[in-house]
Amino acid sequence: MNIKEAKQQISNAMKAYFAKDDNGNYLIPPERQRPVFLMGAPGIGKTAIMEQIASEMGVGILSYSMTHHTRQSALGLPFIEHKNYNGVEYAVSEYTMSEIIASVYDLMEETGVKEGILFLDEINCVSETLAPVMLQFLQYKVFGRHTVPDGWIVVTAGNPPEYNNSVREFDIVTWDRLKRIDVEAEFNVWKEYAYNVGVHPSVISYLEIKKGDFYSIETTVDGKSFVTARGWDDLSRIIKVYEKLGIAVDNALVSQYIQNRKIAKSFANYYDLFKKYKSDYQVDTILNGTASAEIKDRARSAKFDERLSLLSLMIDAILNNIKHTLLTRDITKEMQSILKQYQTKLGVTKKSPSDCLAGFSAEKQRTVTAGKKSGSMSKYDITVANGVIACFDDYVQKIASETDGTKAFALIKKDFNKKVKDFKKLTETTSVQIDNMFIFADEVFSTGQEMLILVTELTANNNSASFISRFGSKEYFKYSSELMFSERQSELLREIDELKLDDFKLD
Repeated sequence: MNIKEAKQQISNAMKAYFAKDDNGNYLIPPERQRPVFLMGAPGIGKTAIMEQIASEMGVGILSYSMTHHTRQSALGLPFIEHKNYNGVEYAVSEYTMSEIIASVYDLMEETGVKEGILFLDEINCVSETLAPVMLQFLQYKVFGRHTVPDGWIVVTAGNPPEYNNSVREFDIVTWDRLKRIDVEAEFNVWKEYAYNVGVHPSVISYLEIKKGDFYSIETTVDGKSFVTARGWDDLSRIIKVYEKLGIAVDNALVSQYIQNRKIAKSFANYYDLFKKYKSDYQVDTILNGTASAEIKDRARSAKFDERLSLLSLMIDAILNNIKHTLLTRDITKEMQSILKQYQTKLGVTKKSPSDCLAGFSAEKQRTVTAGKKSGSMSKYDITVANGVIACFDDYVQKIASETDGTKAFALIKKDFNKKVKDFKKLTETTSVQIDNMFIFADEVFSTGQEMLILVTELTANNNSASFISRFGSKEYFKYSSELMFSERQSELLREIDELKLDDFKLD
C-alpha cells in the first residue's frame, strides 16, 4: 500500500488501542496490543507519518533508531541484588531500567502527556548482541524486567532485505505477534504532501513531467545509486534557503541530495529553465489580473512541459497565499477565544490588566513547550500558538500603564477588530486571485487539459479545499462543474452550508 493508506491503517489501530471502556480500561489490553511493524524502502516517509499521527491524536511520541543502541542501553546495566529465600541469602542479577523505557517516563513527567507512541526505527537491523533482546521486546514489550507503560503503543519500522545488508529475518513466532504493514513509494500520494508542506514548485513540476525519477534505487558498477522522497524533500528545503540567500543552485548541490547522476543533472538543467519561466511569466501579474499581452501570447504558444511549469508556479503562489490566509484566520479565532476568557477574568481578578493578559500568554507558551517536547502538537498548531503569543505580548506592552480593566480591554478590542477587517480583505484578495488564475488559464489554454490540472490540484489540496469551502471561488465552481467534478463540488457546498460563520467580533 502507499504511505497515505498506511497512515490510515496505523491511525485506525492507534484509535483502537487507545479506546477505553466505561471503567477506564483499554478495550484491547496492553499485552494484546500488537506492535505495528511498518516495512518499507528508505526515505518514503515512515517517520513523518508517525509524527503526524501523534500530533493529530494529541498524544506523545518518542523516536529511536535502534541501530544506534547497544544491548546495555536497550536492556539496562546489570547489578547484584541480595535476596533472602527460605532463610538463605542469594546474590541475584538485576538490571537497571532501560534508557528507552526511562525516556518514556521522563517525557510523561516533563510534559504531562500520559499516552503516546514509542517509535523504534530500523528494528530489523540491530546488532547481533541486541537481536535476542529486541525479539523479546517485540513479543512482550519488555526490556529486562521493565515494561513499556500502559497507554504507550509500540510502533516499529524497518527496511526490506534488498535495501539493507544488515537486515535480520524474524521467525514466525515473532511475526505472529506483530501487525505488519508494507509500504511502497507512490508519487501522486507524495504530491499531496508536497503541496501541503510547500515543497519547491520546481521539484513538483519536474516530477510531474518525469514521474519515473521520483524514487529509484539501483546497483551500478560505481555502487548504489538512489533517489528517495526524503531526498526530494530535503533538496526542496535547501533550494528555498539558497534562493533566499542568493546562492546559486547547481548540479553540485543537487547531486548531494539526488544521488543518481543522470537524474541529478536532469533536474539541475530543469531548475535553470524553471527559474527563467518564473522570471518571464511574472505570476503575480497573472494572479492580480494584469498579465501583459506578451505573457499571454507566450503561454499560448508554449509546449506542454513549459505549460506544466507555469501551472506549478501559479498553483504554488495561490497555495502560499491560501496558507497565509488560513493561518491568519486560525490565529484570529484562537485570539478571540482567549480574549473572551480574558474579558471575563478582568471582572474578578486583582491583577493588573497587563499582568492578567500576560498570564494567558504564559499559559499558552507552556502548552507550546510541552507540545513540542512531547510531539503532541503539530508544527502548524505550534505556529498558530506562537502567532497568538506574539500578538498578546504586544498587547501586554500596549496596556502596561493602564490600570482600568474596561479601558484596557477597549484598547485591545479596537486593535483586534482592525485585525478582523484586515483578515476579511485578505480573504477577498485571495478569492479574486483564484478567479484570476482560472480566467487567465481559460484565455490562453484552449485544450482544457490545463484547466483540469488546476481544478484537480485545488480540489485535492486540503488547504485550498478548506479555503474554497469557506470563502468560495466563482471561477473554481464554474470550471469544476464543467469538468464534471460534481461529487467533490457537492461536498464543498455541503461544508459551506454546515459552517457556522464567525465574524470574530467580541461580545
